[in-house]
Amino acid sequence: MSRKKPEKKEISQGWLTTYSDMMTLVLTFFVLLYSFALVDLKKFNSMAASIRSAFGGGNPSILQYNYDSGNAPILGSSSSGGQSENDVYQTVSKFIETNSLKQYVTIKEGSRGVYIEFNEKILFDTGRAEIKQQGMAALMKISELIRNMPNQIVIEGHTDNVPIHTDQYSSNWELSTARSLSVLKYFIENRGMDPRRFSIAGYGEYDPIASNDAPEGRAQNRRVNILIITAKETPAVERK
Repeated sequence: MSRKKPEKKEISQGWLTTYSDMMTLVLTFFVLLYSFALVDLKKFNSMAASIRSAFGGGNPSILQYNYDSGNAPILGSSSSGGQSENDVYQTVSKFIETNSLKQYVTIKEGSRGVYIEFNEKILFDTGRAEIKQQGMAALMKISELIRNMPNQIVIEGHTDNVPIHTDQYSSNWELSTARSLSVLKYFIENRGMDPRRFSIAGYGEYDPIASNDAPEGRAQNRRVNILIITAKETPAVERK
């Protein structure tokens, strides 16, 4: 009696389908990541173009220099070749004293560097972002100070908490940003400074230095800071 030959089992190819599906999903995931990066860059380019056009177009270097490479600006990045905080504070203090600028600015030290603080009334009329002649004279002097410093510079705009609703500005965010951009434009277009050294920020009413409950406090909060970023190795000493 002959034995039955064992039946050969067929090897299923189902795993190939699963593997193929998995690889397709992984590929789709990376394509989505890439597309998100492109969308963010396009949004940034669009925003920058809108701000440029709002201020009359012209010289593209003000906003162009930071995103031509595909990167959004980094606000206040430290400069490895910059002066230390103590050196910067002493240099600024001496310059302010020598050039009789105490009536226009206040000098402060913070965790990021040295602040040269302009009160609103020195630079701008209420609710406006056009620099006054008096303000231009003070900024011209400050440009002479920071021109020879290797440190990075951040220009910060601040407001009080009184809402603004004008044809130009629908919020304090826009007003504070427009003011910092006006100062940036002055330094670059009028004083010929290197745009790669600068960044801007608009904080609206959300970084007050005094209470907004009284007129005096609100006046202090309406300000523009020129922040000189100091070297990392020197610890900051807060001066109030």
